[in-house]
Amino acid sequence: MFPFSVPPVLRRIARRGAAAAMVLLGLGTADAAGTVRRPPNVLFIVTDDLRTNLGCYGDPVAITPHLDRLAARGTVFRRAYAQIAVCNPSRASVLTGRRPDTLRVWDLNVHVRTHVPDVVTLPQHFKNHGYRTEAVGKIYHDPPKFRDAPSWTVPAELDDTEGVRGKYAHPDNLKIYQPNGQRGSEKAAAAEAAEVTDNAYIDGRVADLAVERVRTLATQAQPFFLAVGIRRPHLPCSAPQRFWDLYDPKKLREIPHPQPPAGAPAVALHNFIELRGYTDMPKVGALSPEQATWVRHGYYAATSFCDAQIGRVLDALREAKVDQSTVVVVWSDHGFHLGEHGLWCKTTNYELDTRVPLIVAHPGQPHPGAATTALVELLDLYPTLVDLCGLPAAPGVEGRSLRPWMEAPTRAGPPAAFSQFARPFPYKESAEVMGYAVRTDTHRYIEWRRFGTREVVARELYALPGEALYETRNLAAAPAEAARLRELAALLPPGPGPLRPPARR
Repeated sequence: MFPFSVPPVLRRIARRGAAAAMVLLGLGTADAAGTVRRPPNVLFIVTDDLRTNLGCYGDPVAITPHLDRLAARGTVFRRAYAQIAVCNPSRASVLTGRRPDTLRVWDLNVHVRTHVPDVVTLPQHFKNHGYRTEAVGKIYHDPPKFRDAPSWTVPAELDDTEGVRGKYAHPDNLKIYQPNGQRGSEKAAAAEAAEVTDNAYIDGRVADLAVERVRTLATQAQPFFLAVGIRRPHLPCSAPQRFWDLYDPKKLREIPHPQPPAGAPAVALHNFIELRGYTDMPKVGALSPEQATWVRHGYYAATSFCDAQIGRVLDALREAKVDQSTVVVVWSDHGFHLGEHGLWCKTTNYELDTRVPLIVAHPGQPHPGAATTALVELLDLYPTLVDLCGLPAAPGVEGRSLRPWMEAPTRAGPPAAFSQFARPFPYKESAEVMGYAVRTDTHRYIEWRRFGTREVVARELYALPGEALYETRNLAAAPAEAARLRELAALLPPGPGPLRPPARR
């Protein structure tokens, strides 16, 4: 009768009728006539390092037709913020609905359950309420030690790059296809254009498998939660040649605001060590104009490659005739710098690293194609999906449902969104300070506090009205801003107490 696990007591009650069983299991609601409406499925798509450079965000360069068409039937959150601008802790925050300080996950080394072992993750909550939960691609951080079996009904697939499994495994077992002969290294060239099919790369194989899973799951009575993780446009910016051909490198606009913000403290900046790890990038100093153009061209090509894979999965939903009964969410774990402020990659508390794409579409969307400028956070995704699917609220979740802004996009938003990042990064021994950022409708304030004592060692204040992206001048020392500094500092969370740095590596 049930294609999923049901506790014995509910099996006995369920014999009274399928409708009663569905309601008891939290898998639907019954109207006055006793008709049960099946809850929606969930397609949960996450990308890596994709900043707000989509067509639906007004970017003049990026070509993303599939994300644009999803935006046309969903809600675009134009000011959504990651809680921390690096992969592992950001994903841990989203998948638990808890802030990095609550989880004590701030870096690339700590599993989501290390300090909160009994946390119920977002997919686990759906699984506990009768959904079949599956994962294809990078959902949590992708080394094997970060797998989280309790989240999934069946083991995740193509979720690590140290040795993908199953029939979609690739003989090279690499994130990138490297015809240049540098096999065995994931850090060869920072970008690559190759005359290959999409599934020569891991993301193409993820899309292949995700399409297959949609087709199968759509035929089953049990609602599904399918998580799909696309690794591009994360470095290396590798994509088939056809995506490079979409862009003329000579027509890429000049890098806006290429200098660090005036008056920014040294602790706020970094030496983009991630990019320097690639063999064709300089170990010291600035990128040459040719190198900068190559990486930027590759990033846009990888963005369009990412978009194409998402489009294939969205097409599979439509072809399986479940697109109108599935909540679709697309988000990125953090943003990315492409030379702005003299920075490359992520790991700052600045707008380009913390502001991320977020699109949510659900059955019965009241305002399809609408956009909201409400300040929202990625940890809001957990309660939002629970709300949209009619599940019981999960205890301990720190975000809020975004449904009110889907129903009324012009509704006033929360007063602020919060992010954080520690320094130095990557942690050689331990971090020394934690930077806490608050983004309001008009400003970004960042406070750098020493671990252990919470002593404030640096402050930053930038005027960022509306959807402005670029911090230009640090106003923290301006006497005229003293009252604003106190006001914004009062919004910041206190941080974990006592603050302790990540353990020595």
